[in-house]
Amino acid sequence: MWKVWQTFNPQRILTALAIFLFTLAVLIHFILLSTERYNWLDGAGGPAKAAALVTSTQSA
Repeated sequence: MWKVWQTFNPQRILTALAIFLFTLAVLIHFILLSTERYNWLDGAGGPAKAAALVTSTQSA
C-alpha cells in the first residue's frame, strides 16, 4: 500500500475526494429541494395528516 502513496500525492487525492463528496452532497440536496415532498424551504404540504380511525362501540 505504501507504493500506492508513493505514486500518488495524498494531499491532492484527499482534496479531490473532499471536493467530490461536497459536490455530491450539494447535488443531492438540490434534487431533494426540487421535489414537492422533500422541499423543506417552501413548507409545501407540511406534515402528513394521518387518517382518522373511527371505531364504534355498542352498549349491551
